[in-house]
Amino acid sequence: MLRSLRSRLAAAAGAAALVGALLTLGPPAHAAVPDTIPLKITNNSGRGEPLYVYNLGTQLSSGRQGWADAGGTFHAWPAGGNPPTPAPDASIPGPAAGQSTTIRLPKFSGRVYFSYGRKLVFRLTTGGLVQPAVQNPADPNRDILFNWSEYTLNDSGLWLNSTQVDMFSAPYAVGVQRSDGSVSSTGRLRPGGYNGFFNALRGQPGGWANLIQTRPDGTVLRALAPLYGVETGALPRSVMDDYVNRVWQKYATTTLTVTPFADRPSIKYHGRVSGGVLRFTDGSGAVVTSFQKPDADSVFGCHRLLDAPNDTVRGPISRTLCAGFNRSTLLVNPDQPDTTAASFYQDPVTNHYARKIHAQMADGKAYAFAFDDVGHHESLVHDAAPRQAYLTLDPLN
Repeated sequence: MLRSLRSRLAAAAGAAALVGALLTLGPPAHAAVPDTIPLKITNNSGRGEPLYVYNLGTQLSSGRQGWADAGGTFHAWPAGGNPPTPAPDASIPGPAAGQSTTIRLPKFSGRVYFSYGRKLVFRLTTGGLVQPAVQNPADPNRDILFNWSEYTLNDSGLWLNSTQVDMFSAPYAVGVQRSDGSVSSTGRLRPGGYNGFFNALRGQPGGWANLIQTRPDGTVLRALAPLYGVETGALPRSVMDDYVNRVWQKYATTTLTVTPFADRPSIKYHGRVSGGVLRFTDGSGAVVTSFQKPDADSVFGCHRLLDAPNDTVRGPISRTLCAGFNRSTLLVNPDQPDTTAASFYQDPVTNHYARKIHAQMADGKAYAFAFDDVGHHESLVHDAAPRQAYLTLDPLN
């Protein structure tokens, strides 16, 4: 029942890199970010079941893991056990359909979970919190309709996203009210986009429909991200092989140029495949990093053979490669990253899960894989002096 952290850690690395890029702009001239800010939760789902909300994460001032109550007060998790022991009930009653409620977000790096009809089951091990892992059929949360948003609130502001890195499920949008009173939001589906996504996934040959999970009564709960599809056998492990092989063949005779920093166009790395290995050199011709041919697990998870450490060379190159593989832009453009959305997902071999999610988003933005922020195609709101945050639960239609 222990959750695989691989895609979560990849997403965190992407968020860290994005935050780092934003912070280089320098501190804004405004009052300090308060210890908590309000999060207004609006239930526009139209569903009549009780709604439960959880605010879980790491307290940035202490590094301790725990949860926050509705007022934003931090509570550390008690010690866990082996086997895992039940976690304290951290649920907050959510608003009824058509209603809103406001809770306080503390300076956390964490998640706001919400579930319909039933409380989520959290347990504690000696290593910390065991979060839902519904790719495991035995997970106690498997038949609960739920989702979560990820956020960081610190002295430099708020970063709040809608995420599909692990799964696509109950829809929601996020927003932030800026210091001037204006509101920025993202994450909303097009009208009919929820059913449109699942219908599109069902119509995609090659095993993609197997990502969909339902209750025994047939109620659709979610679609797993393709990383978990590969891990569980829902998708064949060979699902990306043809594209990867063509990329390796192309760059045996062509140079792949990666310019990983939009604000530093003079920093370029040049890749060639030799002896089955993609090696990158810097401007002096020195090899700075290399990659073995990745499998689907590495591509969809942006890890393992495409690991992206939070450094200044391999991580940025790997992020660029990961985006290029998932969006299938590496064959059509030897200058990466390709950030033009019109060129994404055009090859028959691609991340169809990500393709179909982006197609259903009202603004085209999503976090459909860990490094969907390459080129700023992610569903994220940020403000250095937030007045208020928003989480709006949308209808499942």
